[in-house]
Amino acid sequence: MASILNSRRLGRRFMLGAPLVLATCVARGQSAEITFKRSSLVIETSARKIKFDVELALNDAERSQGLMFRKKLEPYEGMLFDFFQEAPVSFWMKNTLIPLDMIFIAGDGTIRHVHSNATPLSTDTIPSEFPVRAVLEINGGSARLLGIKPGDKVKNAIFGNAP
Repeated sequence: MASILNSRRLGRRFMLGAPLVLATCVARGQSAEITFKRSSLVIETSARKIKFDVELALNDAERSQGLMFRKKLEPYEGMLFDFFQEAPVSFWMKNTLIPLDMIFIAGDGTIRHVHSNATPLSTDTIPSEFPVRAVLEINGGSARLLGIKPGDKVKNAIFGNAP
């Protein structure tokens, strides 16, 4: 996962607090491993419906951990970050070992922006460009290969339109 750098809705407290929790667990020798809930998700493009099996990042700790330190992500797998309301968000790739496509999604499930092939381990910020409800991370290059683009629809329970 790309670490979440900031969000106006969540504010500075989130940006500083979640990494502190992770650092505290590591310093105490505890496992910082989080077990994520899973869900299915469908992206409807102009050509087809594409099903993904996703992990859900639903709270500060889960959003902070995300896909960091993963060595691979299977095709048609990903992580869906839910912010519970639309807001501008930014991500970075610190501690993320694999390239990712970040799909920024409005509250109605419409894809607003796709950032392709985010560079592993980079601390450059990747902004949503628009207020979004959620972000889907999938393998780098997959959005282009599958024809996923702004305007396509994402179907999942968080958008009230489960597949």
